This record gives sequence, structure tokens and C-alpha cells, in this order.
Amino acid sequence: MASKRDYYDVLEVSRNATGDEIRNAYRKLALNHHPDRNPGNEESEKLFREAAEAYEVLSDGDKKQRYDRYGHEGLSGSGVQDFGNINDIFDAFGDIFGGGGGGVFGDIFGGRRRVRRGTDLRFQLELDLTEAARGVTRTLDIKRRERCDECQGSGARPGSSPVQCSYCGGNGQVIQSQGFMRVQTTCPSCRGKGTQVTDPCSRCSGRGRVVMPRTIEVPIPPGVDSGITLCVRGEGEAGEEGAPRGDLYCVIEVKAHPLFGREGANLTCQVPITFSQAALGSTVEVPTLSGPYDLKVPAGTQSGQVFRLKGRGVADPHTRSATVGALLVEVLIETPKKLNTREKELLRELAELEKTRLSPKRKGFMNRIKEFFAADHQMDSGQEDPS
Repeated sequence: MASKRDYYDVLEVSRNATGDEIRNAYRKLALNHHPDRNPGNEESEKLFREAAEAYEVLSDGDKKQRYDRYGHEGLSGSGVQDFGNINDIFDAFGDIFGGGGGGVFGDIFGGRRRVRRGTDLRFQLELDLTEAARGVTRTLDIKRRERCDECQGSGARPGSSPVQCSYCGGNGQVIQSQGFMRVQTTCPSCRGKGTQVTDPCSRCSGRGRVVMPRTIEVPIPPGVDSGITLCVRGEGEAGEEGAPRGDLYCVIEVKAHPLFGREGANLTCQVPITFSQAALGSTVEVPTLSGPYDLKVPAGTQSGQVFRLKGRGVADPHTRSATVGALLVEVLIETPKKLNTREKELLRELAELEKTRLSPKRKGFMNRIKEFFAADHQMDSGQEDPS
């Protein structure tokens, strides 16, 4: 599979280009490679789609930030359109194309009547950490607009048909002249359809669509995290008169876990151990997402020491690599608050031994204390009596 070109190279702009520069560069390319100007030219159509995809990313602050940091891989699951239909481009960037499928291109190419693509839907999906780490398929029960079966989406009562719009003559566009300028806009009467319903369908009241319940299966890839948006193509609301459906966007929210934290593809966990386990060494059972794991704690382990368990984390959702992060286990030496008589006796014996056999760190610390007080005493003895 051929790799995608850099979006900045596609639009022929620098990485520091302003929003207006990106917009103007896209408009210029779209004019040059517009399908109506290059009929039957597959290369021009490819460049037209490529420019639209690049503009969609670089004109969106969040997507642009991800792309600048991670490249194409960083946009996985972020809802970047593939523009499988040319009309999708006119729908997505109607402001640049003049809002009606023709717009600034309408006077050049004669315009094209546009039917509206279906509305996108947006839902929040809450997952637990295990589901997010391993991936899961979730079922969504939603309500969305579907094509009316009574009138087949036309909005007209069965047996009748929509009539041509008298305001725009069926073009869906109106042109206003202002001096030397001609401005083409969407017809305010038929809203770009070119037709009007005079005898509306009783079921949908002339809208052509009705609200229906639907059950949608949403596949969630491994490694997703809070804030990631997944796009399910074609599962939004029905479009007008056979126009493409909208998309379904699922915003992920991962619930806090009682044992694990998360740092990207790595999981974190704090495990308490006793002083004797840390001093003598021990095997400690620690939790992982796949079950208990026996961690070997070497003798002389210090509180706060971190052990890295490779492959026990989660996948990175921003890459297609199968590599899984690590579980970072931080051991914390726990001081008991209550001791029985025997435990106190043993600790007192240990305390007596520690007075005669200092550890290297404690010995160095005690020496620094002595040096500090010795220096302080010399300063005090050398000062004159202020009286």
C-alpha cells in the first residue's frame, strides 16, 4: 500500500502557514483539479480528493496538532474523512465552494444541484480499563432519521410528486448581480433542492425522513484512551433523496481503575511491601490485566523503586504496531502502625545493631551532620561580643 504524501506538500504550503494561507492554497488546487474542469481525468480526481483530505486535517486545530506531532499514524481513529464521494467534499467545505455545491465554482463550472448528506451523530462511550486495553465491540441503541418508506424519501404524498421550485426555476441556486460581481447562493425557498413539496406525505409531514430506533455494533480497537474519537462510517442519519448517510462519532471515556494508572501505552501500579521483604528480598504477587504475576524483589530494594514488566501494558492507539507497553510497578515500604511484643523486641535488637553498623547512606548523612555543626560552632566562637 502506497504511503500518503505529507499534507503540507500536498497543499504546497510551509508548516508555519496561517489558516488563510492553507485555505487559499486548497481553493487554488481545488479549482485546478475540479472534476468538471477535468472530466474523465482520474489523476486530477485523485489530486482533488487528496487536497480535500489535506485541507480537512490542516484546517482543524486538533487534527493539525496530532498530525504535526505524530504524522499520519496520529490521525488513526480521529474521524478523518476519506471522501469516497465527490459530493462529500462539497458538503464538507460548502463555505469554500459557496455553500450550495457550486458556490465560487458555480459560475465557472455551471453549478450542480446538491442534496444534503445525512447529519453526523455523536455519542460518548464509557469503557473500563480492561475493555479499553483489549478492545471490545459495544452495542449502541440509538434513534436516528431514516428514509420514509411511505414516500421513499421524497416528502410527497404517495401518488404525487414534488414540483419545480418557482423561485429558482429548479436550479437550487440564485444569482445576484452587484455591479461587476455575480454572487451565487443557495435558493432560500427550496434550500438548494430545486423542488418543493405541495402535497406532503402524512407519515413524515413532507420531511422525507422519520426518526427510528436502531442498534449499532461499534468495534473498539485495543489501546483506546479517554478523549479519542472513533468514526463509524455511514452510520449517521439518512441523507436527502439518496444522498450519503452521515457518520457516527464515538467519544471514548475510560473509567478510573482502582489498581492501575496509565501513562500512554504504559500502566502504573503501586505495591506495598514490608521492610523485611525489601531488606531480605522476596517474591511478591502483583496484579496485571491478565492476572497475578510473581515479581522477584531483590534484597536491598528501596522504597519507591520501580520495576518494569514488559508487555504488560496496553497497545498504542496512535500506531498500527502490535507492540504493547509495560507495567511499571512501584514498590512502597510500609511501616506498621501496630506491633506486638515480640515484634517490638526484635526491632529494638535491630536498632541496637544499627547504632554500631551504619549503612553507607546513613553513615554519610551522619558525617555531613557532624561537619555542619562543627562549622557552625567555629563561626559562633569567632564572632565578637556585640555589647
